[in-house]
Amino acid sequence: MIDTDGARAEWNFPAEADAVRTARHAVRETLRSWRIDAAVGDVAVLLVSELVTNSLRYASGPIGVRILRAEGAATDPPRHSALLVEVSDPLPDPPTERPAGPDDEGGRGLALVACSARRWGTRQGGTGKTVWFELALPGE
Repeated sequence: MIDTDGARAEWNFPAEADAVRTARHAVRETLRSWRIDAAVGDVAVLLVSELVTNSLRYASGPIGVRILRAEGAATDPPRHSALLVEVSDPLPDPPTERPAGPDDEGGRGLALVACSARRWGTRQGGTGKTVWFELALPGE
């Protein structure tokens, strides 16, 4: 299910195995339709994949994905345009970064978000949490 409103799109996915693939596809197609730079789009899709995988691994309810194109304003100091991405699930516990060894198959998702995004964080909601990240939109 998709809800789009200009430069905003939102989906809810059941906590099922194909949620990651479906979320990647939905985000990729939306960013293409918004004519977002392919490099930014690729990073956004990768990070959505990581966060939806985490939600799928630890939560048992629906997974929400929301993307928002935030337009900058010519103010002092100038605000730059950005892509804000949020992944929500019903588990109230915030994710924790953990060091991953060279042979570990997991544990790198949040580190990947932290080093790829301009900013990222978590916030509690009424029925769970949201992990969000922001990517700069070049040339805007």
